[in-house]
Amino acid sequence: MATTLKEIEAQAMALSARERGELAHRLIASLDGEPEGTPEEIAAAWDEEIARRVADMDAGRTQWIPAEQVFAEIDALIAAHRK
Repeated sequence: MATTLKEIEAQAMALSARERGELAHRLIASLDGEPEGTPEEIAAAWDEEIARRVADMDAGRTQWIPAEQVFAEIDALIAAHRK
């Protein structure tokens, strides 16, 4: 007998919060496929990206947006989506 989505959901909801988090992580990761590169290569690529972004900020090549403005825009998008 095939397991239904409702049955899988019920089983998942019986897991601890930590286990549900791990399951959610694994499911989301499965949508992206296998990562390209080793964990070390991925970490190095992120380090390079972070350094590039910091250099852009230090050089004044980025536009700063106040957090209050960002949150207001997000709230407006959520409100519009709910209508």
